[in-house]
Amino acid sequence: IAIFGPFFTQNPLTYHQNLIDPTYNRPKTGFWHSGISGDHWLGVEPGTGRDVFARIVYGARVSLGVALGATALELLVGVALGLGAGFGGRRADAVLSRLTDLSLALPSFLLALALMAIVPQSMPRPLLLACVIVALNWGNVARLTRNQTLSLRSREYVDAARLSGARPARIAVREILPGLAAPLLVLGALKVPLNMVIEAGLSFLGAGVRPPTPSWGQMLSSATTWFRADPAYVAVPGLLLFTTLLAFAVLADGVRKAVDPRWSDRS
Repeated sequence: IAIFGPFFTQNPLTYHQNLIDPTYNRPKTGFWHSGISGDHWLGVEPGTGRDVFARIVYGARVSLGVALGATALELLVGVALGLGAGFGGRRADAVLSRLTDLSLALPSFLLALALMAIVPQSMPRPLLLACVIVALNWGNVARLTRNQTLSLRSREYVDAARLSGARPARIAVREILPGLAAPLLVLGALKVPLNMVIEAGLSFLGAGVRPPTPSWGQMLSSATTWFRADPAYVAVPGLLLFTTLLAFAVLADGVRKAVDPRWSDRS
């Protein structure tokens, strides 16, 4: 829906004031006064009359785009630093490990909230949001990569590559990195819903994506005002966010079973 939805949805910025009751400033008709109809499958927003389904679709593009982009960058940064720590010698391990410990000790959500409030506003908010999430949440990827690298570097095939004269960078990429694929896939699948929660939380608090660009967290923030007058407006983004997070959790469990036969046997 996030990919192909814009081809069959309305413009999320179009106002339908004719559907809004001027007395109560909420949709005139539909279940729970939500404005649900054949033209507006999930109703319209109270006050503005914008189509909820269109905003859900475009909001999914923003929320999933931020989460997936931040996850990919976290894996890239974390794997590079983790490989450097685990395969780069004692001094590199000491420096990069302390840097990772510092990253893990930071209150990431509070710092993200502060950074989003003070950074320049000229950058696109979704891109800026993804960069802030990456800057504060790469530590656990680096820690996992380092620990796995320390375990893999003592394997016989790594010793064989070293004795054959391969350079450390080639060994890290050709011998170590493939062995990291399974745990990193699982961690990446778990990172996506976590980053979606961070994006939704920041947008809910007004520090993330700003109007008129829609996101699910921003929709939940504006929906709290209309909880009694239009419960459907709160339920739609909330249920979709919950369903998406649950889907990625199930996906992570499935990936873990697929890449780790021992886990499948225990299950």
